[in-house]
Amino acid sequence: MNFAEHAAKPLLHAAGIEIPRAALAVNEEEAAAIAARLGACVIKAQVPTGKRGKAGGIQLAASVDAARAAARRILGMTIAGERVERVLVEEQVPIAAEMYAAVVSDATSKGPLVLYSARGGMDIEEIAHSHPEALARIAVDIRFGPDHALFARALPAILPCESKPLVALLARLFQVYAANDAELVEINPLAVARDGRLIALDCKLSVDDSAIPRQPALLRSAAPDRLTLLEARGKALALKYIELEGEVGVLANGAGLAMTTMDAVRHYGGRPANFLEIGGESYTKAKPALELVLANGRVKCLLVNFCGAFARTDVMIAGVISAWEELKPKIPLFFTIHGTNEDAAIAMVRERLRLEPFDRMDEAVEAAVAAAKGGSP
Repeated sequence: MNFAEHAAKPLLHAAGIEIPRAALAVNEEEAAAIAARLGACVIKAQVPTGKRGKAGGIQLAASVDAARAAARRILGMTIAGERVERVLVEEQVPIAAEMYAAVVSDATSKGPLVLYSARGGMDIEEIAHSHPEALARIAVDIRFGPDHALFARALPAILPCESKPLVALLARLFQVYAANDAELVEINPLAVARDGRLIALDCKLSVDDSAIPRQPALLRSAAPDRLTLLEARGKALALKYIELEGEVGVLANGAGLAMTTMDAVRHYGGRPANFLEIGGESYTKAKPALELVLANGRVKCLLVNFCGAFARTDVMIAGVISAWEELKPKIPLFFTIHGTNEDAAIAMVRERLRLEPFDRMDEAVEAAVAAAKGGSP
């Protein structure tokens, strides 16, 4: 789940992190009325994506008329595929310095990682690439939570603010991360006001979808998923489907296997057309899954990769074969099958489809990529 700024900032405020006064507006007159109360303000597009400023979605307004005009320009914009339907009208904060702070789920340390930089307002990727020494990385043991002394030691020797309140803010930011099952909570910029206060001028929040049952209140304020027509169709079918821009259709019986197959397609010079993890339900859902993949007009071949442990490959393959026989697609089909009852599954493919499954996934992928490019499979 991703959250627009206006939905993420209240979580910071509840944790004791200061945020500017602000209110939402859905039209230019509402924006003007809010600006009349706040004075000099910032008009900010509310979409769950970054780089709003570069797209013109964040504009300063020194007067009510300027706020009205800025809202008029921003409302209706499309930023990274998201249409702007609301703006946040926020008071301007006199800024002495801008910093960066975040907590992320880190694959390398296998736990939470607190990030801090005195170079705020920039893309974190740019900071990490061009000035790696400017980004402090502090791994946190999830069992014990933040260590204030460790934070203090990890921060740069020269800071644009007092160390103690910054350490306290990082600890509070970690609590926001932990309490909300977040994958990322980021403040950029974290402002040092001219009077010394630390104020979160923006907030990006991403929460693990698996935590939805634990976070019902958050679900109500999450940004709606931006789905393609096929992705919406997949969601209605309770299928894990993501539409991509390639030509090789992919059907696998596990999320990790599907991702590995997609990586292999890219490795051998092809482009996957979709992610589709069907699991052990391929016997009952093979037909709608196959229809979904084939509904993408870019698909030039289908690669089926099944690896059964608890799930029987012969049962899964039977579902796919029956769907293929019924739908009769006119594209090349490639199989790689391993695991429980693989011999029976392979025999079924040979007998009913007159195809020879590949023994190695790489061989199947290379053949599928060649077929998608118009060569011999």
